[in-house]
Amino acid sequence: MRLSLSIFCLLLTGCGPQYADIPTFSADRKLLQVVVETPAGTNHEQRYNPTTNAFEPLRLAGLAAVVEFLPAPGNLGFIPGTSSPDAAKGQPLPALLLAESQPIGTVLEVLPVAVLTLDMDGLLRPVVVAVPARPSQRILPQATDWASLQRTHPSVRPFLDLWFRNRAPNTRIVGWKDEKAASQLIRQWMR
Repeated sequence: MRLSLSIFCLLLTGCGPQYADIPTFSADRKLLQVVVETPAGTNHEQRYNPTTNAFEPLRLAGLAAVVEFLPAPGNLGFIPGTSSPDAAKGQPLPALLLAESQPIGTVLEVLPVAVLTLDMDGLLRPVVVAVPARPSQRILPQATDWASLQRTHPSVRPFLDLWFRNRAPNTRIVGWKDEKAASQLIRQWMR
């Protein structure tokens, strides 16, 4: 019985998606995709490990990292099929999905609305801010681009600025750019 259960578990995990192989854009609708690593509403950040094809706690000095501030205001994740063109080689382009909490490993079609650039200990780190492509999944229904996000929800930007500045020490906001800049950045990072 134990052997059968072990084989079943091995087969079950072996059939899961290889997140490193997921394309940047969905095959059927050609929409940008995001893989969720850390669900909205948690302080325990996860990272995808392509070697093990598993989501693991982010570690700092050997300990599981905990955001010592408010929980994540959206789903943190990455854009599959991307890789940094310079410094942090191999790291996919980070994304923040403004949506209800999604389980770890969820892949969603999204619309990029902005790119936020952070200075973290002297390194520039872009984060693509996105909303679900499906209107029924949006928590900010009218926000489909940078202008509409700012017009309909002007407090989102200062709230995210505050959260990212307090998420990690020595982080400052460099600036925000619109969905066109986000799309251009995504294309630069595509493998």
